[in-house]
Amino acid sequence: PPRYSEATLVKRMEELGIGRPSTYASILSVLRDRNYVRMDRGRFVPEDKGRIVTTFLENFFRRYVEYDFTAALEDELDQVSSGALKWKDLLRNFWKDFIAAIEAAGELRITQVIDVLDDVLQPHLFPPREDGSDPRLCPTCKSGKIGLRLGRFGAFLGCSNYPECNFTRPLTASGEGAAAGPRKLGEDPATGLMLEVKVGRFGPYIERAPAPGDEKPKRASIPKGWSVAELTLEQALQLINLPREIGLHPETGEKIVANFGRFGPYVSHQGAYANLDSPEEVFSVGINRAVTLLAEKAQRGGGRVQRAAPLREVGKHPADGKPVALMKGKYGVYVNHGKTNATLPKDADPEKVTLDEALALIAAKGGAKVKASKPKAVKAKPEAAKKPKAKKAANEKKSAPKKPARKAAPKAAKAAE
Repeated sequence: PPRYSEATLVKRMEELGIGRPSTYASILSVLRDRNYVRMDRGRFVPEDKGRIVTTFLENFFRRYVEYDFTAALEDELDQVSSGALKWKDLLRNFWKDFIAAIEAAGELRITQVIDVLDDVLQPHLFPPREDGSDPRLCPTCKSGKIGLRLGRFGAFLGCSNYPECNFTRPLTASGEGAAAGPRKLGEDPATGLMLEVKVGRFGPYIERAPAPGDEKPKRASIPKGWSVAELTLEQALQLINLPREIGLHPETGEKIVANFGRFGPYVSHQGAYANLDSPEEVFSVGINRAVTLLAEKAQRGGGRVQRAAPLREVGKHPADGKPVALMKGKYGVYVNHGKTNATLPKDADPEKVTLDEALALIAAKGGAKVKASKPKAVKAKPEAAKKPKAKKAANEKKSAPKKPARKAAPKAAKAAE
């Protein structure tokens, strides 16, 4: 039978008495948001994560994922709504069995759960081979058995002889993801090092043997949608030599590169990124399209906008010694000093602007900002204030006779009183 679409899945849930019209949208959303399925031409295709969760629930919480349980619970809720059933009785009856199932599952060891999942998922994970050989036989050490393993980043398939044998591959039933061991593609003409296709827990990748003096080989993931079985040496060389330099940005003179990232293919320039439409564009995108994509991303407010190189540095600001420069912006040439920008008059020639003219523009534009920076000078005032005190103390020592005069003044006033 064909895979379910949204419409056919909702229709089937209606037939089974699962959910209600108000809950169907959230049910379909959870399937996608938690990556239990992927969409292929508008149809739901189960992912390995979804298979594992379903298998776990069917074996350890079977009653609560049966079709008739959900339908019966819906009927009981209707009875509560109509007053035929007390809601506390419903909750009490539900909780009695449910907490028992929770406690029973809590006593299980992870190895017990893994063994059950490995056995139930065997037809999916280890389909029979055409030559009749053991589908669980490790292709690397030829003696270990491949089984379901649980790691830091989720479940994967690994060899029973670990750590002596470190063969791993993702949870894939067959085909490209289940390639039986490494496949040599040929030597890199530039280095003479061998390139191989391998499969790890995160999927298939290209590996180039380490060069003399290098400790680790260089690796590159194979993009989704590429045929691992039909991968050529030329494609492998393109992947292993990424990132690809496209050219120099016409405004900054800095290089623009193309590469694959966490969110797919992209171009980058000075820390700013823009997505590409397809993996093939990483190897074909030109300088004009790359500049356009980066500019469009900057206009939308995405990524980090980098300041262009100055057209000309006019001089240093006498107040702080910071450079005063002429910059080219979206709306024309402007004078820049720190965080202060002042637009250059239209009739002014950027090549003839002097430091005094630039300082005048900055003062007129950023007077308030200059005042805001005065607190820095306030820090020096206490030191300046200390000097007069020291001077005063010195003067008092020199003019010791004056002290009695100051003390006598109050006495004279008191005598007058």
